[in-house]
Amino acid sequence: GAAQMGLTLTIAAPPDYQPDPTVVQQAQHIAATTGARLTIVTDPQQAVQGADAIYTDVWTSMGQEQETATRQGIFRPYQINDALVAKAPRHAVVMHCLPAHRGEEITAEVFESDRSLVFDEAENRLHAQKALLVFTMLGL
Repeated sequence: GAAQMGLTLTIAAPPDYQPDPTVVQQAQHIAATTGARLTIVTDPQQAVQGADAIYTDVWTSMGQEQETATRQGIFRPYQINDALVAKAPRHAVVMHCLPAHRGEEITAEVFESDRSLVFDEAENRLHAQKALLVFTMLGL
């Protein structure tokens, strides 16, 4: 999506959790035609420099519960917290698709901060889902 929209996207992830190289290659190919810039890094502080938005998701998805302790150790340096947000520009906002595990991928302080758009994002998702439902039902 970011490549098609011509966006600048930086993904920070631990070495063993990098995006699929085939997907990255496809995105880079699209980016070459749209002017998008896609960067994959391992340093979260590097990733937030110049960011307009900082986005996170849970570290352990449903079905991966047996990996929780391992993932918490690996992803801890990627936690969205006050120190990391302070490295981003003052205008940068914080987003999360929910549900969130406060204290894991995002601290309660950042989750509840003025920079957080978490609940606005959830509300907007509802409207987008309603639009998709209408689109589908009308066969557009």
